[in-house]
Amino acid sequence: MLVEIAVNRPETRYAKSGDVHIAYQVLGTGPLDLVFVPGFVSNLDIHWEDSGFEHLMRRLASFSRLITFDKRGTGLSDGASDLPNLETRMDDMRVVMNAVGSERAALLGGSEGGPMSILFAATYPQRTRALILYGSYAHFHTWVMPPERLAAFIANAENSWGTGSSLAAFAPGMLDDKGFCEWWARYERNGASPAAAVALARMNAEIDVRGVLSAIRVPTLVIHRRDDVRIKFAGGRYLATHIAGAKFVEIPGTDHPIWIGDTDRIADEIEEFLTGIRPHADPARVLKTVVAAHMVESAREAEQLGAGRWLSVRHRFRQVVAAEVERYHGHEIASAAEVALACFDGPARAVRFAVELRDAADRLGIRLQCGVHAGELELHDGDITGLALLIASRIAANAQSGEILVSATVRDLVAGSGLRFGAGSIMELEEIPDCPRLFAAEPLAPSGLRAQAAEAVRETNRLSPREREILRHLARGRTNPEIAAALTLSEHTVKRHVANILTKLDLPTRSAAASFAALHHLA
Repeated sequence: MLVEIAVNRPETRYAKSGDVHIAYQVLGTGPLDLVFVPGFVSNLDIHWEDSGFEHLMRRLASFSRLITFDKRGTGLSDGASDLPNLETRMDDMRVVMNAVGSERAALLGGSEGGPMSILFAATYPQRTRALILYGSYAHFHTWVMPPERLAAFIANAENSWGTGSSLAAFAPGMLDDKGFCEWWARYERNGASPAAAVALARMNAEIDVRGVLSAIRVPTLVIHRRDDVRIKFAGGRYLATHIAGAKFVEIPGTDHPIWIGDTDRIADEIEEFLTGIRPHADPARVLKTVVAAHMVESAREAEQLGAGRWLSVRHRFRQVVAAEVERYHGHEIASAAEVALACFDGPARAVRFAVELRDAADRLGIRLQCGVHAGELELHDGDITGLALLIASRIAANAQSGEILVSATVRDLVAGSGLRFGAGSIMELEEIPDCPRLFAAEPLAPSGLRAQAAEAVRETNRLSPREREILRHLARGRTNPEIAAALTLSEHTVKRHVANILTKLDLPTRSAAASFAALHHLA
């Protein structure tokens, strides 16, 4: 359900950053703050004249308090006497956050706004809830344009800025839309003066934040259009690969601006990433964690034991699989002689199932290689299909004997669950885009689990009684509407409480909160 928003456009205010006034707007009253960092140029007033931009902003504000601003030298903000660098602009954003009372926010960096958001997240992790990068890059000349193309872009800006001539470089799909072309020309003129546009292009050409990526320690989502005309697709891939645990989402399209094209898809991805809820989801598609367990060298074991004894051991193994699946409230998808495939509602539960199954198999003299991955599955007439099944099986095939490998997606979702991950077999699976890195999983030692439980009690004491009550409902797998109905609250209030829980427990998603609560018997 979308939060109701006034039809009027937000009021423009100013925050003072040194001697420069930074224009900003605030829209929505959602439970979390989301700062939209614009790209090359912007203008808070002119943006709202485009229906695509307005639609995207209102979608984002339906689940957040959306904070937007014009960077210095652009739009309604003061011009800059000197060429602004990323650090100066980062300070401007911090001033805006202070002005609106935002202590911690998710950052949405679009295009050239991405590198500044990256630097901010690395410098101020305590003020960064999450990082979302759309159509962005780490090094200008590698993924935007080489020096010779930049020189041609600057020459064109010197001669024709304000006429809309840059549209072909940003959104060629809109060239036949006369109304949009006229708006784009006005957008150029009000976004920056010709001299400012040239200065900004030169400043952007100096951007290189590749060395900062390894310092990002906040949940990160990277969205990139497959055929983006301005920023190479490989630039988005590079960001996702070099930011630990980043999720990468590829969407179709050629036009670069975030507010053109399938903006609902972009908003859906962002909302699901920040809140754990995907609006308008297909009820036949559900998020599950899949465990694939393959027997290792079963033919040799059968030869050593003899046909009769091997059949008995294999039968006992099938009994163990069924028992452990039931114990962890899972669903067995496929049952073959030498392969077990099951899915679970929670990733921590799935990993613990894999650990228990491996140990039980060891006691039977069977060695397993296991893979765990979380993703969407499709349910049709009792049949379960989906790419997550293939990925889990491919991960298992890459595991060593007795090893449990999990995808980066699973590792990120089990934060706070008491599980730990070693380097193990970390590898690139280029043929499976959703699973670029693998990590070996092991449970904590018993003493470590006891310490984790004690720490969990201390952490939950930071929650209010209502928040602890909602956390228990999360552990039972209930949705926000279900929690709202059970507690006689509005869905908006439940959303705000869930956001507070994630902040206080320092967990990235509601799934992680549910796993945390279930692990420590808070349900």
